[in-house]
Amino acid sequence: MSRKLLIVGGISAALLAGCTQNITPTDADRAIIGAGTGYVVQQVRGKGGSDRLKGAAIGAVGGALCDDVRLCQ
Repeated sequence: MSRKLLIVGGISAALLAGCTQNITPTDADRAIIGAGTGYVVQQVRGKGGSDRLKGAAIGAVGGALCDDVRLCQ
């Protein structure tokens, strides 16, 4: 159960990280922000290199797609 919660929490954090104020970010900008967030979430959890990269990848996708699901407007 905690793994599912972690995945949902990580994706949610990445999606919200892609939301920015007072600028008009591109999909690439949001992907970079989401990747950084995903990486940091895994680092805080104490995970190693490959888990951090997985977190960054999930965050990048979430950040890039957050405006497509109308989360970041």
